[in-house]
This record gives sequence, C-alpha cells and structure tokens, in this order.
Amino acid sequence: MDKNPQVYKQITEAALIQGLIINGFNTDISIHSDDAGQFRLFIHSLCWKHVERPLLKIICYIDYQQEILNQRLKDFWRLYKDLKLYKTNQCWFDKESLKLRFDKITEPIKNGFVHLNPVLEKIANKKAELLLVLERPQTSLHNNSSENDIREFAKRRKISGPTRSDAGRKARDTFASLKKTCRKQGISFWDYLYDRIALKYTIPRISAIISQKIAENMIHT
Repeated sequence: MDKNPQVYKQITEAALIQGLIINGFNTDISIHSDDAGQFRLFIHSLCWKHVERPLLKIICYIDYQQEILNQRLKDFWRLYKDLKLYKTNQCWFDKESLKLRFDKITEPIKNGFVHLNPVLEKIANKKAELLLVLERPQTSLHNNSSENDIREFAKRRKISGPTRSDAGRKARDTFASLKKTCRKQGISFWDYLYDRIALKYTIPRISAIISQKIAENMIHT
C-alpha cells in the first residue's frame, strides 16, 4: 500500500464520510465553501465573493478591455444583489430569467479580449453551485462570516508566530473560539471567564444558550 500521508488522509476522510452516511447522516445537507476541494461534499454551494477574485486579477491592456471587464463585474454584482433579494422573497423574480442573466455574464468574448474567456468559462462551469440559492433560498451567497471567525487566528499567527506545542494550540483555539461564541451570543467574554473561575456559574453554559435560541427560532418559524 502507498505510504503517502496524503493518501492515508484521503482514505481516512472517505471512511469517516461513509460512516456518517451508514449511521443516518442527512446527505441532503448543503455545504457552502470558497471552492476548496475538501468541502465539495453532498450538495455544495459556492461563495460569490471568492469566485469574483480571478476576474479582478485579469490584466487589461487597452480601454476596450477595461470597459468589457467593468461591465461584466457590474452585471455580476447586480445579479448577486438580486439573488439576495430572491432569498427574502422568491415572488419578485423569475428563476429562469436569473439563470439567463448568469449565462449572459459568463458568455465568451468574441473579439479583442480572448484571455478573459478561460476565467468566464470556469465561472460558467460553477453555475449550479453559484445558483443553488434558486432551489434552496436558505443557501448562503458568501462565507464572509466564516472568514471573519478565523481572521483573528491569522493575525495572531503573523504577530506572535505559531504555538510551540499541541497543548498551546488547543489552548489558543479554545479561548479564541469561546471569545467569538460569547460575542455572537451577546455575552461578555471576560464576565464569562470570571464567572467560571470564581465558580459562580450565574451565566448558563454556552451550549445551553445556543440550544435555547435554536428552540426559540424553530417556534417562531
């Protein structure tokens, strides 16, 4: 057997996924990502803001090319804004017209800007994942909130460097995650720490607070 660590990793991940499916995991779940391969599982949707990045890297050599690129970008984000509105009220838009607008945005340039076409083709091939929101309005259009959650990790790593041990990494990740979660739940991180260190326990467990909010949202919906 190949002893390549990457191969072992892929086999392990495949086994874990199969184990989830065998044990009744809902494969109808949507997974949203920035197009990283490890997240292309089950029903997959893509972040529009990440898909735009290759367009921003295109080099324009003449004004004609810049005008075409600017117009495509404008159309791209107009469609994005309309998809955001579609999420709140599907009656305002016709799904087929939105799909046709996507096709128009990604159609190849016939003359004078052929090096844009490979990027447009790649975006066109991701149509189903970018327009999954038309079938599932609850689908996210971007993953900025997830990126914001990990941005603090990246900043600390740049300033202080990586941790020296697994224990240090676990401590850093645990406290960073706890701080982010407290902030999202409207709880002071320092109050929560003091409450636990002083053994007061006047603030409920974070998991209990989240469970309560989920239950309340289910009642309202």
